[in-house]
Amino acid sequence: MRELPFADPGIPDTRSRGRFLTWIARRQWRTLVVGGFFGVVWMVAQALIPWGIGHGIDGIVADDSGSTARWAVFVGVLGLIQALAGTMRHRASVANWLYAAFRIIQLVSRHTARSGPAVPRTMSTGEVVATVSSDSMHVGHMMEVVPRFIGAIVSYLVVAVIVLDTSVPIGLMVLIGVPLLVVAMGPLIRPLQERQRRQREALGDLTALGADTVAGLRVLRGIGGEKVFIRRYAERSETVRAAGVRLAGTQALLDAVLVLLPGVFLVLLTWVGARLVLRGDIEPGALVALYGYAFFLLLPVRTAGEMAFASTRAVVAARRVLAVLAVEPEVPDVAAAGEPAAVPAAATPAALVDDDTGLRVEPGSLTMLVSDEPAFTAALADRLGRLVPGNGVRLGDVSLDRLPVAEVRRRIVVSDPEPTLFTGSLRSGLDPYGRHDDTQLTTAMETASAGDVLETLRDGLDATVEERGRSLSGGQRQRVALARVLVREAEVLVLVEPTSAVDAHTEAAIAGRLRDARAGRTTVVVTASPLMLAKADTVVWFDDGRLVATGSHDELMSTTPAYRRTVTREEDPE
Repeated sequence: MRELPFADPGIPDTRSRGRFLTWIARRQWRTLVVGGFFGVVWMVAQALIPWGIGHGIDGIVADDSGSTARWAVFVGVLGLIQALAGTMRHRASVANWLYAAFRIIQLVSRHTARSGPAVPRTMSTGEVVATVSSDSMHVGHMMEVVPRFIGAIVSYLVVAVIVLDTSVPIGLMVLIGVPLLVVAMGPLIRPLQERQRRQREALGDLTALGADTVAGLRVLRGIGGEKVFIRRYAERSETVRAAGVRLAGTQALLDAVLVLLPGVFLVLLTWVGARLVLRGDIEPGALVALYGYAFFLLLPVRTAGEMAFASTRAVVAARRVLAVLAVEPEVPDVAAAGEPAAVPAAATPAALVDDDTGLRVEPGSLTMLVSDEPAFTAALADRLGRLVPGNGVRLGDVSLDRLPVAEVRRRIVVSDPEPTLFTGSLRSGLDPYGRHDDTQLTTAMETASAGDVLETLRDGLDATVEERGRSLSGGQRQRVALARVLVREAEVLVLVEPTSAVDAHTEAAIAGRLRDARAGRTTVVVTASPLMLAKADTVVWFDDGRLVATGSHDELMSTTPAYRRTVTREEDPE
């Protein structure tokens, strides 16, 4: 058994659904072979039991107790082999299921993380969640059925050889009848696939609505919109239920066919066998064996039907997985594209320059950006961190577009104005890779004026933070997020409105501590708070998207009226 998750899930073949499923199978061919081997042994052992029983009965008819005893032992050995092989087959089948499902989960998770905001902008969160939680399992189910399907094919051939040797007419019935049973199920497969697709899309919409409702529950309660969303969720649930009922109807019809057609086949086989016994063409033991074969053949036929159902769902699931993997990152990576990367910028601190606006952030400085339009400076922060494509930003003499994304992320960290906290311990949230000790984490929390958060949590750094930090106030979440980026000790740190949710006293404390903690490293802060701006080495003022003035906070307050009005929130004189 392999350890999960995989160290490297690999690079999938995304040219088509068939190629993708084949790629998944090739990545776990060993367990598929093991499962197929035990699947063959398991089913062939079952197929030979009626054969052994028939010979035993012939021994009873001939009053040969020795022959009967030998065939009884043979049947007992087959039963033991069947039990042991069934156990190993089931173990391998479950492994195949888990390997395929986990590989897809890792592929989707890795691609979503590498694509940044491209995936959530292209499709809903519910679609991605459904792909991870549902579609991956459908592909895994197909991989689980494959060993049994291989065993079904081989056992069918074994039975066909035996019955042909027993009686050519019955053998031909088996060889021709069983494939016809499988072909007869074909017309049900296409509507089943279509209804699966519709049910899958409806479920994705419902999941997305549920996730959005939970995320905005506080706001909904504040405006009294709970009933509206409950009604909308009920309507979507009814759509999912109706799609599920239609899907279940088709599946029920398929199951009924799986019972009816083999039943009809069994009646015909028994009728022909009985006539052959009456005519003396076969022995009574052979007739009993034929009954056993007829019942046994229900298993391969059902397995073939299950394979058809599982592969249909897997094809639908693969389409959704490929839809996620097809989303291209908004920021192209020269490393991923195979293009020659620029020589990495020097390890020593370098100036951060935006050629489009003329902004130059000196290394080791605390620079703050102010604009009459906050959206402009927020967009500029994204460019400085290469979170958007096609920027004209340089680190030293090297354009960020020519550096691998991993190199940019390592050296430049951008903190969102609305950062997200994840479920888990506070320690893992601050330091996911476990590279810092308690002293460093506590220092970062103190720098962000988040000491009160540690005091209110009973287990301190080991306390559990709920999803999205729901147990914390808005100001606490913002300060914990600030501590998280401070722990990185990045060469360049870009903060967007890091104190918008805290009071003035806390904001003043953060401003002073941030300056001391980041001494010698480049820090860019997008803010219009005078408490923060007073601590800046350099303040850059943008008016109507143009760099207009640069200086200290006090200098700009006295020389630039537009800057003063923006910072002090004065109204324009009439």
